[in-house]
Amino acid sequence: MSTPLSQAAPAASLHDVAATPAPKPARRAARQAAITEPAWVRWTLLGVALAFIFLFLVLPLAAVFTEALRKGAGAALEALQEPDAWSAIRLTLITAAIAVPLNLVFGIAAAWAIAKYEFRGKAFLTTLVDLPFSVSPVVAGLIYVLMFGAQGWIGPWLQAHDIKIVFAIPGIVLATIFVTFPFIARELIPLMQAQGTDEEQAAIVLGASGWQTFWHVTLPNIKWGLVYGVILCNARAMGEFGAVSVVSGHIRGQTNTVPLHVEILYNEYQSVAAFAVASLLALLALVTLVIKQVVEWRFEREQKAAAELPPERPV
Repeated sequence: MSTPLSQAAPAASLHDVAATPAPKPARRAARQAAITEPAWVRWTLLGVALAFIFLFLVLPLAAVFTEALRKGAGAALEALQEPDAWSAIRLTLITAAIAVPLNLVFGIAAAWAIAKYEFRGKAFLTTLVDLPFSVSPVVAGLIYVLMFGAQGWIGPWLQAHDIKIVFAIPGIVLATIFVTFPFIARELIPLMQAQGTDEEQAAIVLGASGWQTFWHVTLPNIKWGLVYGVILCNARAMGEFGAVSVVSGHIRGQTNTVPLHVEILYNEYQSVAAFAVASLLALLALVTLVIKQVVEWRFEREQKAAAELPPERPV
């Protein structure tokens, strides 16, 4: 006798079938099959990437240090102890010490305004922040010469009051600030936009002032992005050549930074001295990469630790 339809075992619905998860090995294999290229493609891409890194990064860096030590470590140290070299190093450090803190203030202010507020002209401000990325550093230097040079817009007034900007330290600092100010802002803007304004609004509702909200809520959330931006800004400030070359005047012992001093030594056929000083910039690049990796590692570790925290129970 046939079983009544009402007493038959219920058939699996389409929803139940779709909701039933596939075995984990099967899902993992399906994902790998969807994203994995043939072995020869992967090895080809890896080989091209490694060859590019070796030819354009590792080999030039090795050449700098090899040429610097070609006549021994004594000759390299002697080149670094020259008064002009010390003057260039001192001026580079002074320029970075002025430009980086100013860009730090600007970067935080610009990122805060763009990420936290809606106002007319916001897109234009974002475009202005990116302007130094699209303008040649040489053009940036010429802008300051046009403004503050002897024949510039403000030049006659500056000469009448014995104020020197172009071919002096202030011009070098201004040119460096121009080419480096997007770095911190560009690191913070997407980070602040992703975080939103909920935490700041909650702090204000609880009675915190604007400074307390920034110091105890916003700054801890952006600290690693801020450190990363400062690292990149400092590296660019110390290694800037084009804009500084235009406004410095190449006065040895006075307005030459380390990159300009390297150029002068190389043009005078003092190759060992030139590469010895250039090795300082190469070491700066390597140290910057190490610090960058440490910052990224710390940030990822904090993100992972935060993701593993149990959810808070509602009170």
